[in-house]
Amino acid sequence: MEYDVIIIGAGSVGVPTALATAGDSLKTLVIDSLPSVAQADNKHAIGGIRATHSHKGKIWLCQRSIEIFSTWEEKYGEDIWWSQGGYTFLAYTKEHENLLKETVQVQKGYGLNINYVNAERIKEIIPGINESGLLGGTYSPEDGNASPLLSLHSFFRHSRKMGADYRFNEKVIDIIRKKDEIVGVKTTKETYKTSSIINAAGAHAREIGKMAGIEIPVEPESHEAGITEPVKNFFKPMIVDIRPYSDPKFGDSKNYYFYQNKEGKIIFCLTPNPNIIGTDRRETSSFLPQISKRMIQLLPRLRNIKIRRTWRGLYPMTPDGNPIVGEVNNIEGYVNAVGMCGQGFMLGPGLGELLSRVLTEKLSSKDKEILESLSSERDFGVEEELK
Repeated sequence: MEYDVIIIGAGSVGVPTALATAGDSLKTLVIDSLPSVAQADNKHAIGGIRATHSHKGKIWLCQRSIEIFSTWEEKYGEDIWWSQGGYTFLAYTKEHENLLKETVQVQKGYGLNINYVNAERIKEIIPGINESGLLGGTYSPEDGNASPLLSLHSFFRHSRKMGADYRFNEKVIDIIRKKDEIVGVKTTKETYKTSSIINAAGAHAREIGKMAGIEIPVEPESHEAGITEPVKNFFKPMIVDIRPYSDPKFGDSKNYYFYQNKEGKIIFCLTPNPNIIGTDRRETSSFLPQISKRMIQLLPRLRNIKIRRTWRGLYPMTPDGNPIVGEVNNIEGYVNAVGMCGQGFMLGPGLGELLSRVLTEKLSSKDKEILESLSSERDFGVEEELK
């Protein structure tokens, strides 16, 4: 069995990439060790989609992703719960006010629709917000959210219609090379021939890289999330509070963020401090008291809403908080699509099209800029603001 490209991982990046490669008439195979599509950390994603980053490569990729998400139902007739509710980053300190204002200037320079607005405007956008100490925040109305599971399953179905093959319950155990060229992939069930592979293995990207003789600086961290019962919709944007918080009883935390989906359920996530390194996906007893306290302080109207469940997923992190994308210098046919740092869902559709252009050698000048900025050879010493 021979393919033009084999994609390792049927998740937030692998599936939309298969949609793009199959759409460009490349014979495509996707391999995943789990029983079906989106069964690793895509199903742990909360669904936020924004182009308002400060890294140009991520901005451009997510702009294209938003175009794909926002037109999907019109184009294919399938509702993936796309909602253009926007994003709001809040400022309660002068330091954060200055940071957000500086970041907005960078973002506007790339053509993004985002502004820093005052506290009165924030109170209109988020009714009932705690205004004590509120200075203002950013608002980007073109950002939004969608259902990760509905989206991935829809992408999956249409990629298969375009000819992509999938193999589930197969674990990749070796990348076959002939000198410095990729020639195939060996799994627990079969050996497949190919001249190109895309490593889209998420939290397991490093071990796939090692099979090809490549060391990838990706380390998974665990983050927890949760969802409430449905209530009448009363706010639209993803709300991001970037303040650090000290909690001697349940543990410290960095930022947290939440939004209300189409069903009226509030979905929320928190960044622990210190980061929790590793692949443990078991829920903790500390997460819910950590985040519920912070959310109720910010938006008291949440106080009596019941929480239905919580879960824990993995963010494949890089040293600078940005993905590693593209070919590598020493192995022909190997392509990285790794280290999404918890943003694989929003990057996936735009990134998939870029990866297909890498394989078909149809790169634009903007594509080359993106690939240079996300290269495995870049300087990892500078972190993105508001990553």
